[in-house]
Formats: sequence, structure tokens, C-alpha cells
Amino acid sequence: MATMNVSLPDSMRDYVQSRIDSGQYASVSDYVRDLIRRDQSAIVDEERWLKELNASIDESLQEMKAGGGHDLDDVSDAIIADIRKTASGEARR
Repeated sequence: MATMNVSLPDSMRDYVQSRIDSGQYASVSDYVRDLIRRDQSAIVDEERWLKELNASIDESLQEMKAGGGHDLDDVSDAIIADIRKTASGEARR
């Protein structure tokens, strides 16, 4: 196993030591390994999310090209008109 030396400000060193003292980690190395595993997992999750997002965008673009979907301006105009209609009806009461 390889060794690394890391310099930390006193406040961070104290925080890590408090995590060890509380029994959550056996050692500084255990704490650092856990942080690295969490970081690796977060990167994998982000990459998966981006891949799924890209697939969803591609699917939506295909649907739009095939004539599906709704024009955002038309939908927004309809929502605004409905809000105005509701607001003017409430104002008359």
C-alpha cells in the first residue's frame, strides 16, 4: 500500500481527530479512504445522471422532429391567459 503525506490546517486536523475519537473512523487513513470512496461514487453518479439526461434530451428531440411535443411559447401563453382569467374572476367577487 502506498503512503501519502497531507498537510491540513489545525481546524481540519482537529475535525478529523474528533471523527476518530467519536468512533466513526478507526484512523486518519480510514477517514481519508472513506472520503475518496464517497468522491468516486459521487463522480460515477454524476456521470450516470448526465448520460441519462443526454438520452432524455435526444429522445425529446426525436419526438419533436416527429411532430410531437408542444411549443413552449404556446404553452406559456395559455398558462398566462389562464392566470389572468382566474385573477380577473377573483377580483370581481
